[in-house]
Amino acid sequence: MFNKLDPAKLKLLAFTSEAASWQDGDLLCRIGDPSDTVFVILEGEVEILGTVNEEEVVLFTKGKDELVGEMAVLSNAPRSATLRAKGNLETLNISNDAFLRLITENSTVALSVMKQLSEKLALSTRALERVKSEVAA
Repeated sequence: MFNKLDPAKLKLLAFTSEAASWQDGDLLCRIGDPSDTVFVILEGEVEILGTVNEEEVVLFTKGKDELVGEMAVLSNAPRSATLRAKGNLETLNISNDAFLRLITENSTVALSVMKQLSEKLALSTRALERVKSEVAA
């Protein structure tokens, strides 16, 4: 996502972001939390959890170099899913203001985010269909 960014903008991103380490089972955020951070997965995996019939279920998993948490930031809405570390996890945490500035000033990054959002929407649709069929069975 950032490989075509100007070196000066990469440096600015590095100074306005924060690296974080998570252990297996740590929650990055919960459904309903404020949308204040976007996470870039540097190493490891993140489970995206939803609720079906008041039970928490894993909808899908995201891995290295993928973005999570951006939907809530883009829509300025509370978190629509819980994010949980699956194993050891390293992330780059980008504040909502820095992320919005990054995508509005860099069309390449914005296009990459749109591509990831499209893929996430397709995954979410398949996950919803899977969960519906499991609940119906």
